[in-house]
Amino acid sequence: YRALKDKVSAALPAQFNVVPKGDFEVRRVEPFREKSEATASYMPGTPDGARQGVFYVNTYDLSARPNYMIESIFLHEAIPGHHFQISLQQEVADLPRFRRFGGDTAYVEGWGLYAESLGRDLGLYADPYQYFGSLTAEMWRAVRLVVDTGMHAKGWSRDRAIEYMRQNTALGEADIVAEVERYIAEPGQALAYKIGQRKIRELKDRAMRALKDRFDVRAFHAQVLMDGSLPLGVLDAKIDRWIEATAARGPAPSQGK
Repeated sequence: YRALKDKVSAALPAQFNVVPKGDFEVRRVEPFREKSEATASYMPGTPDGARQGVFYVNTYDLSARPNYMIESIFLHEAIPGHHFQISLQQEVADLPRFRRFGGDTAYVEGWGLYAESLGRDLGLYADPYQYFGSLTAEMWRAVRLVVDTGMHAKGWSRDRAIEYMRQNTALGEADIVAEVERYIAEPGQALAYKIGQRKIRELKDRAMRALKDRFDVRAFHAQVLMDGSLPLGVLDAKIDRWIEATAARGPAPSQGK
């Protein structure tokens, strides 16, 4: 995970023209909570930089944690995922405090999933083993739409949810149990991830179709991130206004001009 930090950082300028000032560190999950924690998570730092963000890695029962998802997890939790989104939000000093330090789950986790999809653009997933991990992550998110709905709307038991994930994902046993128990405690949270990711992808496709040669992925990412966590309907309207303003500037400049 630490080795990925330099590799991804070097590739970021092709995708982002706005990056957070604050840094993050990679740290193991503490023994007192590792048995119930997910494979990885992110803890934000302080806005003044006095404390860095922390990308936590769970080292409990490593034999049950396949390492083919290392790249997709790093993109989601660290850069350009949660560390990017949360740090940039905290650094916008003129935002109201509830927007600097709060968050809409569909937006925050939608951005995390969207960040995973940038792997190829950032030089990752070149190893078929890690690319398989990214596909595993996609399948995992699809399956938990079923599991979250099953338990909270259809009366599924914990054991039935665990068995469904065993049969339909390539996740390790420790991850499956921890994930299902999280879904039990947080109804609907797993659904929000995919809803947010699909909306950001939809907005990107809309902008690409409308702007054609004028589309700049770095500017798009800045528009999604620069105002902090937004309800998806507000984000949708914001990107539409940006598309209109960009299109109104006229045709794209010629190459080399």
